[in-house]
Amino acid sequence: MTQETVERIKNNPKYQKLVTSRSRFAWTLSIIMLVVYYAFIMVIAFDPSIFGAKVGTGVITLGIPVGIAIIAISFVLAGLYVYKANGEYDRLTQEIRDELGEGV
Repeated sequence: MTQETVERIKNNPKYQKLVTSRSRFAWTLSIIMLVVYYAFIMVIAFDPSIFGAKVGTGVITLGIPVGIAIIAISFVLAGLYVYKANGEYDRLTQEIRDELGEGV
């Protein structure tokens, strides 16, 4: 790929939209996951008795389902990213390729 082609891609408004949209979405999902995870860690650090409380009459503590929920949240967030990437981001990428020609 020539430097001229790279510059044409970088100057394309759809490419700029793709980069900013994808970056903003990725950072949003990352921040959500970090807040959830660090909230969990802070509860463990400052008041472990909350997650040490028994659930029902069994031997499972509250920390187990909360931990599983955190793992599930990470899968859901990853799924959201894949859904958006396979839809909007792939569509924008194809539009950029179509506009700039076969050499891209």
